[in-house]
Amino acid sequence: MTETSLNTVNLADRMANSAQFKALYAEGMALVEETANYLDGPGRTASKALPRLAAVLYAAESMRLTTRLMQIASWLLLQRAVNNGEMNRDQVLAEKNKVRLDSFNCDRSAPGWADLPEEFRDLVEHSLRIQNRVSILDREIYRPNEAASLRPDNENSVQAQQNLLQTVFNKR
Repeated sequence: MTETSLNTVNLADRMANSAQFKALYAEGMALVEETANYLDGPGRTASKALPRLAAVLYAAESMRLTTRLMQIASWLLLQRAVNNGEMNRDQVLAEKNKVRLDSFNCDRSAPGWADLPEEFRDLVEHSLRIQNRVSILDREIYRPNEAASLRPDNENSVQAQQNLLQTVFNKR
């Protein structure tokens, strides 16, 4: 190994140990608690007043929401365990395989979606944003080759912009 390869820094690992991760962890766990409080309180009351189609959708979406949040919380807890030295990377990889981050999306165009309580829809949207952030961080940390393939190729992007500009100016 060369000296430079020994001194490389894994930015994803650093990010996972950063204040950004701590903020994401706090936000994710707070959303779990907020959602539980909503579903056990105002959400339960609101769901009883929904039209039949919306009530069925509410039941399905609330199950997806809680499942999504439990998967997010599991990932966050595993990452925190690594950060705190409570688990090593191999232990986390074995457990992490049980966590599903790329599923449990919702269909906002489903009949009855607009009839769902606004607070419930906001919780769903917030959970989807956190799920996306966690999924990106997961790819960066645990599947860097896959994450790199998802990044735009800067050279091709520049060439595409140049071609677009050339096309625009040649048409004048």
